Amino acid sequence: MKLWGGRFTKPTNELVELYTASIPFDQKLAAQDIRGSLAHVKMLGACGIIPQADAETIAAGLVQVQAKLEQGELHFSVAHEDVHMNVEKHLIDLIGPVGGKLHTGRSRNDQIALDMHLYLKEEVEEIVGLLYRLVEVLTDKAEEYLDVIIPGYTHLQRAQPVLLAHHLLAYVGMFRRDIERFEDSYKRIDIMPLGSGALAGTTFPINRDRVAEELGFARVYENSMDAVSDRDFILEFLSNASILMMHLSRFCEELVLWSSTEFSFVELDDAYCTGSSIMPQKKNPDVAELIRGKTGRVYGDLIGLLTVLKGLPLAYNKDLQEDKEGMFDTVDTLKPGLMLFTGMIETLQVRRANVERAVKADFSNATDLADYLVRKGLPFRNAHEVIGKLVLQCIESGVYLADLTLEQYQAASELFEADLFEALDIRNVVNARNSKGGTGTESVNVQLANVREWLQAQKQ
Repeated sequence: MKLWGGRFTKPTNELVELYTASIPFDQKLAAQDIRGSLAHVKMLGACGIIPQADAETIAAGLVQVQAKLEQGELHFSVAHEDVHMNVEKHLIDLIGPVGGKLHTGRSRNDQIALDMHLYLKEEVEEIVGLLYRLVEVLTDKAEEYLDVIIPGYTHLQRAQPVLLAHHLLAYVGMFRRDIERFEDSYKRIDIMPLGSGALAGTTFPINRDRVAEELGFARVYENSMDAVSDRDFILEFLSNASILMMHLSRFCEELVLWSSTEFSFVELDDAYCTGSSIMPQKKNPDVAELIRGKTGRVYGDLIGLLTVLKGLPLAYNKDLQEDKEGMFDTVDTLKPGLMLFTGMIETLQVRRANVERAVKADFSNATDLADYLVRKGLPFRNAHEVIGKLVLQCIESGVYLADLTLEQYQAASELFEADLFEALDIRNVVNARNSKGGTGTESVNVQLANVREWLQAQKQ
């Protein structure tokens, strides 16, 4: 007999039971469900809605159910549909009919909303902690290779040389924004829906604020219909997770490129790579590739929930059962991805000799040569043309700008003097860019100090 079966005259179709049951996945919320029920029953007793002795009996029973859950002895049944009914059935089996008083003044609609708020509060706190650790590791790596210059790219073409530290700090900026997004979204997660009932509130004199304080919520939903139908907090989580995965994916794409024979800029640790079943020489960047690939499934979780919600009238609809699996999947995809990515960066080795050769084998110092002529009084547009012709001359001759003689330069413009070769030096090219946020060593040291100060402030 279903706990709600009094109105029905025949059993549920077996396929309907299997199709509508959420217990195969929402059992993941059992700990949150029990925690919410404990706070709820304490309030029921304190407010005199049920006898205090009954409230204490129910609370003791819930503690027993919690212990069985922690010991792996709590078994879930599809016949009881969802995590709420399963927990309540176990409670009643333990303490008898008095357990049925637990559901006084609440509905599964506000109950499941509560469970998901509690769950995401915990998960977002953990994800933010993992992000802080990643920023710390990236900052350490930037300091370790502060002297390394790499080619900077636009359109995946050599553009201008940059410090590797500057490149890494660009991702630090992305991950800091991810932290800010998750921390800000926490304010929308930290709202308690319990006490809203099915949609209209309850006739019992409950104390929602007491329950919110017991569960550590900052505030309660002001509108009961909004409380049971709101899934914005999950959408925001999935959106933030999608942006974070995009940032990880972009970085992974670069690691895949940089670790290839064609680039050979970095060496990924063996612990984060795999081999080939047929080619003995292979070392595949599988972790980076999988993070890049799993980004799509997180996007899918976001689009899936957006699609579920787009046509729902107020208040609760069974469609909302589809809000959980994507949320769980994103959490289970994101957290190990962050852990693995952080470990991959922490153990990353830069192939200094290869990078040094690379920055000398291109024309990424051409802009600085044009700037040299500008400082001599030539308008930039004219200087751009002069240097463009010199680059073409080099390409046709199979050399680079540093290989041309002073006489060849002076044939292109009488403004060139012997000091032009200082302007061409790659380290001078980099260190000339000390504008705020630039790639010069002085500027990057300021950026590093700012990140360190920010990280230290978070620990206080």
